[in-house]
Amino acid sequence: MLQCTRDALAIALFCLFASAASAFDLTEIAPGVFVHQGRLAMMTRENLGDIANLGAIVGAEAVAVIDTGGSAAEGRAFLAALQQRTSKPIRYVINTHVHPDHIFGNIAFRDSGAVFVGHKNLPRALAARGPHYLSSFREALGPLVDDVALIAPSLTVDGAMTLDLGGRGIELRAWRTAHSDADLTVRDSASGTLFAGDLLFLRHVPIVDGSLLGFLAVVDELRKIEAVRVVPGHGPAVAPWPQALDAQAAYLERLTRDLRRSIAKGETLGAAATSAGQSEKPAWSLFDDYNVRNATAGFAELEWESP
Repeated sequence: MLQCTRDALAIALFCLFASAASAFDLTEIAPGVFVHQGRLAMMTRENLGDIANLGAIVGAEAVAVIDTGGSAAEGRAFLAALQQRTSKPIRYVINTHVHPDHIFGNIAFRDSGAVFVGHKNLPRALAARGPHYLSSFREALGPLVDDVALIAPSLTVDGAMTLDLGGRGIELRAWRTAHSDADLTVRDSASGTLFAGDLLFLRHVPIVDGSLLGFLAVVDELRKIEAVRVVPGHGPAVAPWPQALDAQAAYLERLTRDLRRSIAKGETLGAAATSAGQSEKPAWSLFDDYNVRNATAGFAELEWESP
């Protein structure tokens, strides 16, 4: 009976993976710039963890991949779709930060010969958080977790770095603690496309896993980047720049104001977390999944501000 159960599971997973590979959408948004739009959803085994936006930039000689998805299955589907678009070798796999929906697909690219690239803090973040991610996401992803391998970058970015794809340079920038403590952006100057990772959310409520005040400061700094379009970490795969920042800035500013008001009134963490930012709810998907978490993190940070 146990063997039958395992066989049935294997068959179901195979069908799921095959379906994902054939249906994986990869859109060329500018010459040589490809994007896959993830779903506005939580990670599940049914969606293969496919909730983040992924990208690739093709130069004259080579390709850079930007994030790899929320499971090995999604990573393999991404690789297969990319190989249908170009025969050029993958030179770099760039992880914009540490969260599972962006890195669990790395194993699909492990044997490609690519150099894995990330923020200078990413190796430490992976070592500290990786085992917990593998354990905590087992309930949501089930056996999909078995194929995940945590791959640390061998090339890290401290400040800024330019990578060459053959006549096409892409600019990487490491940021202060904001969405996370290992956020990295990628700008393709040839097309004016910015890959913002989770320093930008559209429709999907922003997530604060690093610093609320840092996130606000980085939004202001991001506006100075010269680009035509942006690929956010979540939400519609492409948007005009820098207007795409406006909704996220409004949410983060409202959350900060509400929390400061609650702290000044002497409200408890529980009361503040359930009320802060609520006026923004109609504007965002997954609001109830993340806003209280954001408010809780923000409260802990803001209560130590000087009066």
